[in-house]
Amino acid sequence: MLVRMTTLTLLLLTASIGRADDWPQWMGKDRDNVWKETGILEKFPAGGPKVLWRTKVGGSYSGPAVANGKVYVMDYLTKDKAPEGNWQGQELTGIERVFCLNEKDGSEVWKHEYPVKIAVSYPNGPRCTPLVSGGKVYTLGTEGDLICFAEGNAKKIVWQKNLKTMGGNGTPLWGFAAHPLIDGNKLITLAGGDGSHIVALNKDTGELIWKAESSNGKDEVGYCPPTIITHGGVRQLVLLKPRAFTAIDPETGKRLWTQPYTADNGSIIMSPIVVGDYLFGGGWNNKNLLLKLGAKDGKPSAETVWKDKKGFGFAPVNVQPMAVDGTLYGVDQNGKLYAVELPSGKRLWETEDVIGGPTDSGTAFIVKNGDRFFFFTEKGDLVIGKLSPKGYEEIDRANVIKPNHKVSRRTVVWSMPAFANKKMFARNDEELVCVDLSK
Repeated sequence: MLVRMTTLTLLLLTASIGRADDWPQWMGKDRDNVWKETGILEKFPAGGPKVLWRTKVGGSYSGPAVANGKVYVMDYLTKDKAPEGNWQGQELTGIERVFCLNEKDGSEVWKHEYPVKIAVSYPNGPRCTPLVSGGKVYTLGTEGDLICFAEGNAKKIVWQKNLKTMGGNGTPLWGFAAHPLIDGNKLITLAGGDGSHIVALNKDTGELIWKAESSNGKDEVGYCPPTIITHGGVRQLVLLKPRAFTAIDPETGKRLWTQPYTADNGSIIMSPIVVGDYLFGGGWNNKNLLLKLGAKDGKPSAETVWKDKKGFGFAPVNVQPMAVDGTLYGVDQNGKLYAVELPSGKRLWETEDVIGGPTDSGTAFIVKNGDRFFFFTEKGDLVIGKLSPKGYEEIDRANVIKPNHKVSRRTVVWSMPAFANKKMFARNDEELVCVDLSK
């Protein structure tokens, strides 16, 4: 009887504590921006959520990754000054850094740094979130430095490559920004160049497994992360390239289908979203596209439903949209949050309330937790709200970090946070903060 009561007590205690989980890569464990933990606060305490620790970092758009008691984050240090936007590609000399921090207090476990000359637009440092998988940590720098570290308390480099050299196509206008993907024994990443728009490397050795497609000359590599979907029982690696929406076989790199698409400045940053038989993507300058997936002659196929349809869909720039129960939600480049019906593309509603007004390249990262959503805005606000086809409902809001990255006439935070173990980890160009979000 005592054993049964003790077991019941432990079960009840575990339920009350709630489930904890890591955030080992961009958009979380399953790359879907769904925060699966329970035991998360419903509203913020007076004065906002408690900051558990702060650690100094430099400039970067790279978000943190959290895994196995460690936090991994990147930055860039330089004394050089470039004109705003740096459209002429003025070269900066500096140091790119990778940090492994203790999740409990933010103290440094190890650090790796290497010299890098950056000549990209918006030269604020690395773009990609570190990826932790299978006892290894993978980082991708602004100029294509891809490094595999052994996960642990001591720094150990397992292998490293430079994508700029591998593809031979140079650095994209805004740097290497497409988050690599682990699939089985492969690390899949955009590289660029003739026949190597995308490559699959052995995740343990860095050796080339296959390369596919082309991005050279006017057909540049772009910024869309490699994304695997399954439709009709077939796994498809979908690539939203600057000049085409294409799917390939993730095991061989062989093309499955392609549809034409033109992205302004090659700017497609979001990961394509599948909703039933439909696949959505879009980017800068009011560009968007909806495909219907199917099969032709027993092979996967796709056809365009609508493209760049004025007043329909939306055009995400810095942030990832989300589909919930067939409705697409996302922040447009104008700073408004939209709900979009698929496949029609009809806008069900719009609101400026999340960011607080219309703004160019409006940014609010969206993460789902249970039946509500957390929005991290470019102003450093963390917002709790609800979304439905009927509208947006704000529950609470608190400022958790200072926006200090200058863009045009405003200062912003343009880095995706991590949500792990009942905490949020967010960074600006000066510090990384750990915020308590436990109930």
